[in-house]
Amino acid sequence: MKKLFGVLLIAAFLSVMGWARQTADATAILDKAITALGGAEKLEKIKVVSWKTKGTISIQGSDNPMTTSVTVQGLDRAKQEFDGEFGGNPIHGVMVISGDKGWMVFADNKTPMDNLADQKRNVYLNAIPITLVQLKSSDFKLEALPEEKIADKPVSVLKVTPPDKKEFKLYFDKESGLPVRLVAKVLGFQGEEFTQQTDFSDYKELAGIKKATKISSKRDGEKFVDSQVTEFTVSEKEADAKTFAEP
Repeated sequence: MKKLFGVLLIAAFLSVMGWARQTADATAILDKAITALGGAEKLEKIKVVSWKTKGTISIQGSDNPMTTSVTVQGLDRAKQEFDGEFGGNPIHGVMVISGDKGWMVFADNKTPMDNLADQKRNVYLNAIPITLVQLKSSDFKLEALPEEKIADKPVSVLKVTPPDKKEFKLYFDKESGLPVRLVAKVLGFQGEEFTQQTDFSDYKELAGIKKATKISSKRDGEKFVDSQVTEFTVSEKEADAKTFAEP
């Protein structure tokens, strides 16, 4: 009995040590990435990020031109305007999230957002790779996974468990520390679930921090969005409340 108890005690100790090592490794990966983007002191002051893109969105194998304009404050306030062309027809859309409320506007048809939790998740999947400092919160659980390779280059991997428990993975260039990929489950236009892979590249110094200016995503391995950042700004002050008002 004493022998069994000793074995169980050793197993528990090794499990705790393994967890502690994974936590330390995850913290080291995150800290290196934050330093690569501009440093914690600078990134933690940022209250609002805004950017514009141009590119294409692929629907049923057809590439369609689009532009976007996005403003994000924290992880629960966002406004995105979308302009695209589908089959020769121009489409304009607006999405606004303001705390526990949200609205969608397409072709002058405004509706309350009925999938607010999913849209909030899209916000943090887009916003977190820009500064990463949100992952320092105890709300996010981090685990270092075995090293992998992307395009024959070694990458560090973090598994992130956010408050909604819907895990995603972040990949970082092992040499530079910069985020290069995010993989997560997302919902499509009809509510169907996809595995989305988003790649970040062509980093440039913008608004005082390093920012990926080329962003490409695939859903279940199929091309979805290719975009180029045309403008990027940050602010240490909160946005005007009108920014996230009902459109």
